[in-house]
Amino acid sequence: MSNVDPAEIAKFDRLAARWWDRDGELRPLHDMNAGRLAYLREHVQLSGATVIDVGCGGGLLSEALVREGARVTGIDASADALASAREHARAGALELTYVEATAETFAQSHPGRFDVVTCMELIEHVPDPAALVRACVTLARPGAELFFATLNRTARAYLLAVLGAEYCLRLLPRGTHDYARFVRPSELAAWLRATGAEITDVTGLHYNPFTRHCRTTRDTAVNYILHARTPDS
Repeated sequence: MSNVDPAEIAKFDRLAARWWDRDGELRPLHDMNAGRLAYLREHVQLSGATVIDVGCGGGLLSEALVREGARVTGIDASADALASAREHARAGALELTYVEATAETFAQSHPGRFDVVTCMELIEHVPDPAALVRACVTLARPGAELFFATLNRTARAYLLAVLGAEYCLRLLPRGTHDYARFVRPSELAAWLRATGAEITDVTGLHYNPFTRHCRTTRDTAVNYILHARTPDS
């Protein structure tokens, strides 16, 4: 069974043409990308690393990683989002590879290939998040670094990320998120530990929609990023 929700793919297909509009419907992704990239810089050497960006969408993080000197492969199940990603990369003369695939299918043919695995804002959009985590670990070589960013399943996350961002401030299209699919850090950590991966850090990400600034914080109640590492052997 494919770990894809067709309704979720359709959401992002509809947004594909506007993916690179910094002031459009996906502007929080643009603004938070800088905070996530800063976190990655602090925890891993990106220059020269072989990186896979799982659920790359239109390529916001993928392109940023290339500019850091990484060799990047971006995968996504949305053909329209990938078309936008490829077009933008060509316009910027950036060298990276985009593949239409799920993590599960790509992991079958590319196990143990990557120094760094990033999976940002995808896990809350798939039917089986634990299977996605296992696939990400399969893609990683021994001693590789894995990074997951998602939304915590808390009342505050519902108020801010759903009611606030989608309905009050209209920062995102209504229906972007399903609160029932938000993932607690303890759940994500358990799925990773079940594969043998070690959790090295869990840090909150605070986004101010008025200043459009994203920074790390100890508060993981809304957005957070988790760093894990696969065993050396």
